[in-house]
Amino acid sequence: MARRHMNPEDLERLLTTTMPYGKHQGCLLADLPGNYLNWFAREGFPKGGLGRLLQLMHEIDHNGLSSLLTPLRQSITSSTK
Repeated sequence: MARRHMNPEDLERLLTTTMPYGKHQGCLLADLPGNYLNWFAREGFPKGGLGRLLQLMHEIDHNGLSSLLTPLRQSITSSTK
């Protein structure tokens, strides 16, 4: 499987895109619980951009790197005020 380079804009998308359906509809992708991301990893991620973002969030969560989103989250929050 070929590895793709991460698009830095995807990190911002994790903090601005909400889950469009399911149990966690309306929740920011960055705030989805790990067990939900693990379920997608087992059952299969959706196709397209949403699936790519969910895979990225799963990798971030699985590797304990969620805190890396904190500065970006603060930046986004302060720019929307």
